[in-house]
Amino acid sequence: MIEMISIYFERVIEYWPNLLKSLNETGIMMGFAMAAAIVLGLPLGTLLYLTDEDKPLENKFIYHTANVVVNIVRSFPFLLLVIAMQPLIREVYGRATGDPVAASFPLMVIAIALYARFVQQSLLDVPKGVLETAQAMGASIPQLVYRFLFVEARSSLIIGFSTAFVSFISYSTIMGVVGGGGIGDFAIRYGYQRYETDIMYTAIVVIIIFVQIAQWFGLWLARKIDKR
Repeated sequence: MIEMISIYFERVIEYWPNLLKSLNETGIMMGFAMAAAIVLGLPLGTLLYLTDEDKPLENKFIYHTANVVVNIVRSFPFLLLVIAMQPLIREVYGRATGDPVAASFPLMVIAIALYARFVQQSLLDVPKGVLETAQAMGASIPQLVYRFLFVEARSSLIIGFSTAFVSFISYSTIMGVVGGGGIGDFAIRYGYQRYETDIMYTAIVVIIIFVQIAQWFGLWLARKIDKR
């Protein structure tokens, strides 16, 4: 037993540089996905809320157009989405695989749609009284959004983002199937394809640890800023 543990750790040390490289690639992809979710997903989700029926900027055309786009992206199997976007990625980045920056493109697309839906749902959960109060005070749309809606929904927005973050990690591992790099690519290349299951399970444990940390931090932060 001790000898087996010793051999395992020797193998982990052997693959450690490759594991660190894959974690760095995953970090790059996650960074782009999180940035896209905040910079574009948050405004898109807010737009869905504001243009919905009986909302301040009610507009059926904008709402239904944005809603259909979000639904299509979210319902599209991610692996097929990655494959379908290969020509576009190659055109924009010059290559479609082997580069975490290029691989992050489909991840950014799904991140925007996924978090936009979380944002919309969080804002829909805001009590109607908050909206009525803001309108009675003559708040402009930016004031309504930043001083009322986002303030009231801040805990839910953070929980939604942490939930989306976990999904981003899951999606990022799929990039390994098409040579996009990252921890998923490490698990497939050095574990599955070489029949070295201990290395594959090590990568899985690392992913699980990341997921648990993300969920714990999201819930902790949401509770901390929840003043209700």
